[in-house]
Amino acid sequence: MAWYDRFTRKPKRRKTLNLRKYNGASTSRLFSDFLQTSTSADEEIKTNLRLLRDRSRDLARNDSYVQRYLNLMQSNVVGNNGIRLSMKARNDDGSLDLIANRIIEEKWHQWCRLGNCTTNGRLTFIDCQKLFIESLARDGEVLVRHVKSRDSEFGYQIEFLEADHLDETKNDNPEKGGNKIKMGVELNASNKPVAYYLFKNHPFDNQYYSTQKHIRVNAEELIHAYIPNRPEQNRGVPFTSSAMANIKLLNGYLEAEIVSARVSASKMGFFVSPDGDGYVGDGEDEEYVPIMNAEAGTFEQLPAGMDFKSFDPDHPTSAFESFSTQVLRSIASGLNISYHALTNDLSSVNYSSLRAGALEDREMYRLYQRFTIDHFVRPVFEKWLEMSISSGAISTSLSTNQPLPMSRYDKFANSANFIPRSFSWVDPQKEMMASISGMQSGLVTFQDVQANYGRDVEELFEQHEREQKLAEQYGVKTAFQPFGMKMPVEADIQGGEGGDGDWFSNKRWG
Repeated sequence: MAWYDRFTRKPKRRKTLNLRKYNGASTSRLFSDFLQTSTSADEEIKTNLRLLRDRSRDLARNDSYVQRYLNLMQSNVVGNNGIRLSMKARNDDGSLDLIANRIIEEKWHQWCRLGNCTTNGRLTFIDCQKLFIESLARDGEVLVRHVKSRDSEFGYQIEFLEADHLDETKNDNPEKGGNKIKMGVELNASNKPVAYYLFKNHPFDNQYYSTQKHIRVNAEELIHAYIPNRPEQNRGVPFTSSAMANIKLLNGYLEAEIVSARVSASKMGFFVSPDGDGYVGDGEDEEYVPIMNAEAGTFEQLPAGMDFKSFDPDHPTSAFESFSTQVLRSIASGLNISYHALTNDLSSVNYSSLRAGALEDREMYRLYQRFTIDHFVRPVFEKWLEMSISSGAISTSLSTNQPLPMSRYDKFANSANFIPRSFSWVDPQKEMMASISGMQSGLVTFQDVQANYGRDVEELFEQHEREQKLAEQYGVKTAFQPFGMKMPVEADIQGGEGGDGDWFSNKRWG
């Protein structure tokens, strides 16, 4: 090879395989503490579930922000009136079966009262809904048993169980086929729950701790509700899990700052002397340290040569508010809630930011409302309807006691509509006009608007009809005439005299 070949030859290409990767997968020293092993969802949960649940309950008892979060979940997901039943069963001609719908709704409301729906008789069904969503957020999962009961005329009640009853230490994977058991949940070949292994009594009640035994409960008898984060996850974790560490550390920081501020407010100090002789003062504390009790507005003359050095720490620090605010924002993000809602701090918000935060929070609450309906309210209603028909508690008409036949179960079970609580508007005038404009353009329906109020459109029309008849009965002239009637000119929403812009006029609805 000629001497110049080494200058003209191209250098060997370096292997770039290791360079072509995600930065997030780097194993450099900067990410040396960011190494994780591949595990299944259940394996991750199994070793941490009990500790996470216990810590979440501790925060619920002792942390004001977690307590407010749980209260917000109850008030916004369930609300004062709870999730209501609205039956929409129809006859063969398509008309609503008003009598049957009324009977079922009245019987359901009767069962939902205090003393009827739960085995212990301590809760209304609205209370049950609140307990469901709070347990779901605090513990990560909820257990509700369907109970055939002789104490109820409907033959049915429910029983709430804490998640501790489901033994996460019960695991089995038979080699010769059969169902496997993961953290107390028995699964078939399709990973569908077929049974649950429950402690008969609370496992950490000292009265029963030494005599605990499992009972096998079929899946049809139990509601096991949780929100999975991974496809093959069989147990739920508390909603507070991702924010738990920051909450605990913030509490420690707040405690330290409060103690330091208290010390600072005390205006403490030390007595010193050139020759080292101590000053007894007014007495000694529990550790025999000389102290002086100083009364406000008074001064004490010190012996000759004695000096006083004040101890005046500056607490809370100037960065206290901004630092704690940033930590709380991180906690709020971990809880999927806005900062101002969690902290009740409205000092830095305006209408736009408040509305944006409120709308985002409400979308999250609506997700939980849908989950509560699908995984708790509807399954309970369907089981109640089945047991009520079996016990003869539901009749076919208002005038007879003829029991409703089981053949009609599907019709009514599939016709049940559940209406969650509504949310008040941030700016009622602006949003009402937006709804009116949407309905005028045809982009929004009456049902869309009524859904925001937690009502059904048929309820709206029925209520308007009742109010109109009542007004006519008493000779009262209303400022607003229901649909199909001409609105007075002075009450016209839009347009000039003649009401051409009246969207409730006969031109549109008559």
